[in-house]
Amino acid sequence: QVRLVESGGGLVQPGGSLRLSCSASGLTLANYAIGWFRQVPGKKREGVSCISSSDGSTYYADSVKGRFTMSRDNAYNTAWLQMNNLKPEDTAVYYCATPYGANCPNQAIDFGSWGPGTQVTVSS
Repeated sequence: QVRLVESGGGLVQPGGSLRLSCSASGLTLANYAIGWFRQVPGKKREGVSCISSSDGSTYYADSVKGRFTMSRDNAYNTAWLQMNNLKPEDTAVYYCATPYGANCPNQAIDFGSWGPGTQVTVSS
């Protein structure tokens, strides 16, 4: 059974940084893309970033480009999201997820496995 667990969330001041981790078990992460999403209560889940496993292509939402960096280490079945220059609008629950294959899908519905999420709060 696939299990994803996020960690690293917390409270940070605007302009600060956090590094989220996603630990995967029950699958060989090298065979799958992996993505980060975020959601604010009452709003639609938003795709933040994704790395394919086929060619290492990395995608970012426009709202985080230049501030967030996603990476992965297949040897450790782990992915990370380095978040710098955080803004209050980055406040959300952050989820990692894997799709059914090696490429990054365009829609959240094509991600089959999800972690429980970790809260990120950006506030002074």
